[in-house]
Amino acid sequence: MRPPDTPNAPGTPNTPDAPGTPDRSEDALAPVLRDVRAVVFDTDGVITDSAKVHAAAWKVAFDAFLRAHPPEDPDLRRPFDPRDDYLRHVDGRSRLDGAAAFLAARGIEASPETVRSVAEDKERLFTQRLREHGVDAYPGTVRLVKALRAAGVPRAAASASRHAGELLSRAGVLDLFDTLVDGAESARLGLAGKPEPDLFLEAARRLGVPAGRAAVVEDALAGVEAGRRGGFALVVGVDRDAGPDTGARLLRHGADLVVHDLGELCAGGAPT
Repeated sequence: MRPPDTPNAPGTPNTPDAPGTPDRSEDALAPVLRDVRAVVFDTDGVITDSAKVHAAAWKVAFDAFLRAHPPEDPDLRRPFDPRDDYLRHVDGRSRLDGAAAFLAARGIEASPETVRSVAEDKERLFTQRLREHGVDAYPGTVRLVKALRAAGVPRAAASASRHAGELLSRAGVLDLFDTLVDGAESARLGLAGKPEPDLFLEAARRLGVPAGRAAVVEDALAGVEAGRRGGFALVVGVDRDAGPDTGARLLRHGADLVVHDLGELCAGGAPT
């Protein structure tokens, strides 16, 4: 096993700045984050806009499967909803867990081979879309991460996706984080998927901060539940769609507060 990543001590500059060079960000942290000693960020939909690419790929894969193998109940034959179904069954989970959860929700008793086939179809579609269009980082997230770096607060990115490193690199933000725990690392370490907290706990461990002194930032229901189960000091839900009940669902699943953009967690833009 490779040794865990070790961040600089809180209060000292973190990479990629040159030694002794403070971050030039003018943003300060909102009061809700001032006692937090580390922050673990989910990637898709939190750091990068890749969640919509995942959702689009899942829709094509699931809709093709439903057309070929329609559920017995006509009410369950409706197409995959890239907002509601994605949030309920897929977001934050590994490909296999997400595929199995959605098919089960449609009353389909799928074999492991069937689940794997749908997941592989989604993977092919996602990779194609990623290479054709790329992804961007959310400006508000970049603003918050830089404010955390300026304050000497260690930062981790964590994701069930094996593409997380590539996504962060393409978006130009990989070097803003002290460590990354992605789907490949999760599989290597045998970590349980969300809503179990294993992924986030491993990220906090690599930052050298106990969960009870760290925050988790997530946009998925399974993700905020994982943060709550892990005993993190603060669980922030991100509701970018601003749907009629998304924020309330994030709160019910474990978020302590919900924001529409992470720039709200910088001083002057804190949630009320």
